[in-house]
Amino acid sequence: MRMALWQTCGLPGNVAGNLDQLERQAGAAAAAGVQLLLCPELWLGGYNVPQRMNELAEAADGSSARRIGELAQRFGLAIAYGYAERHPQGGKPYNSVQVIGPCGSALGHYRKAHLFGAMEREVFSAGDVLEAPFDYAGWRIGLLICFDVEYPEAVRTHALNGAGLILIPTALTPEYGAVPGVIVPARAVENQLFVAYCNHCGVEDGLAFLGGSCIVAPDGERLAAAGPAESLLIVDLDPQQRARQAETFPYLPCRRPELYGALTR
Repeated sequence: MRMALWQTCGLPGNVAGNLDQLERQAGAAAAAGVQLLLCPELWLGGYNVPQRMNELAEAADGSSARRIGELAQRFGLAIAYGYAERHPQGGKPYNSVQVIGPCGSALGHYRKAHLFGAMEREVFSAGDVLEAPFDYAGWRIGLLICFDVEYPEAVRTHALNGAGLILIPTALTPEYGAVPGVIVPARAVENQLFVAYCNHCGVEDGLAFLGGSCIVAPDGERLAAAGPAESLLIVDLDPQQRARQAETFPYLPCRRPELYGALTR
């Protein structure tokens, strides 16, 4: 499968402008044969706009989802994007990611479970379900968001449920460079899967982002990595690489679950 990561500064608070930019990027990705395009965390309305998050929140099947579905159909690819999801019962919104397929309908959806920092805990409701992987283009694909990947249990759960690829929209600042530098490759190796980690770049209302988006193979190799500027990373993922890595490092079949009871405390 050929996939792309769109590392972007975005237009905080400007949903219509971001959708227009997505149209251009999706067209460029489709022209390059991309089947799956990943956008950053809270890309649709912006990350560092806490005072506007309720206003910017949308339903999973709202107007932006419909527009993205139209783009996915027109360009023949799946689009994964981060957005503020309106709470169905009127509570604080969720920090969510949704994947809309080339059929124009949702393939997968996930609400961030591990909220990071005072702002996120003040503004968002935490998700309480680690959604099962979904199927697309011959792959089982899991969804996490940013801080979630720093919990090895979350990625391992997806691996045990058959995921071969994890999509992770993120909003990472420069002091946390160890995440794409160390943690993301470790998660890929220890679970024998591909990890796609898509960050913002630039500055939002005084908050600087690292950039550094990357796609990491099951052997820990960075198949593509961005610098600090806007980028569209395009990579071909080979499922046979997973099989070869599993032969070398058989972590999953050699597990001893009966010894790990403390993990559920």
